Amino acid sequence: MCTLKRQATTVTPSGSTGSGNTTSNSGDVIAASWYAGWNYQYFAPSNISWSKYSTVYYAFAETTPDSSTISLTSDDTNVLPQFVSLAHQNNVKAVLTIGGWSGSQYFSSSLATADNRTAFINAVTKLVSQYDLDGVDFDWEYPGKQGLGCNTISDNDSANFLSMLQELRSQPAGKNLTLSAAVSITPFVGSGGTPMSDVSAFASVLDYIEIMNYDIWGSWSTGVGPNAPLDDSCAPPADQQGSATSAVKAWTAAKMPADQIILGVASYGHSFSVSTSAASNGSSLAAYPAFNKAEQPDGDKWSGDATFNASATDACGNPVTKSGIFDFWGMVDGGFLTANGSVAEGMMSRYDECSQTPYVYNPNTQVMISYDNAQSFAAKGQFINTQGLAGFAMWETGGDLNDVLLDAISQGAGVDSSDSFDDC
Repeated sequence: MCTLKRQATTVTPSGSTGSGNTTSNSGDVIAASWYAGWNYQYFAPSNISWSKYSTVYYAFAETTPDSSTISLTSDDTNVLPQFVSLAHQNNVKAVLTIGGWSGSQYFSSSLATADNRTAFINAVTKLVSQYDLDGVDFDWEYPGKQGLGCNTISDNDSANFLSMLQELRSQPAGKNLTLSAAVSITPFVGSGGTPMSDVSAFASVLDYIEIMNYDIWGSWSTGVGPNAPLDDSCAPPADQQGSATSAVKAWTAAKMPADQIILGVASYGHSFSVSTSAASNGSSLAAYPAFNKAEQPDGDKWSGDATFNASATDACGNPVTKSGIFDFWGMVDGGFLTANGSVAEGMMSRYDECSQTPYVYNPNTQVMISYDNAQSFAAKGQFINTQGLAGFAMWETGGDLNDVLLDAISQGAGVDSSDSFDDC
């Protein structure tokens, strides 16, 4: 496993997270992020701070109706070789992520039968050989659950996923690959549609899972809440929608070892249109204010919202809405934050100690953003350390600015940036 050395530091969890005990952890840390290949024109692979990562995932290859075919765009076939070459030059693992929100449509049918699973595995190992990959990350959103809206789905999805992983791991081509899965904040569902109580069989064939602890609150929610809460047990019951703390508790209770869990973190935030009267609670910002769902603010320059087509539909024929996404750099570009990540003059702000989440509000445009900053990333790094987790994975690599977030979570997790990579 390719890791960065963790300093033998002693840290105390901040806020309300953890047990409050002081813990020392001197193991190794997986420092990872997902590189969004479609943003290569704005953020080339050469822009990645390779020396600060042990693993970078290339997103995404996508499933297709043919289980023997896994799709890459023409741009991906040009960018992926550059990505892998740079990763290997820097002693970093290059991993391909298959799936994603729009790329998981045919996972279920591709793994539904033994023949289909074998064909799918052959397609996976072909990509590994063709692009000299170190591993494969499966981002199936989600086994046994309807994600995009028209995904193939079966009660046997989780069982079939496990069978595929077992077969892949048993083959010479898969024996030494890094195999991981990007997962929900709750364990895989069984045939009855409820979270599995025992995922230890997955732990035996996967190197680790990445818990995608983000998009917990967004435009679909009842109020402006934390995009990626570290904890929410101290929030009102109605506002407890899940967090890193509850997710790790759920997965470890289902027998996924803590040292095989990576915490997925977000270098972006969600924006909301909030009236001044709803946003302000006297001299400070209100918690969980109502917002105007009909007036989704435009996100940053990478969001595509500026050229939004109201008649556009997704792969399922569903109407596409504005994302309202602001990357961390986009919040600086949009005037919400200064270059060092602090709140810009004229903005209102709040830091929620419960979820370890910052909020910023522009009273002139009435746009509020729930996001992550250096303080919240440092808290998550400390959580990783105290819980003995394997490391972190940030979505996405290009969303940070001058490594403000990356450095904060690395330092919080006790990464010794002066050390070399270990076990690559």
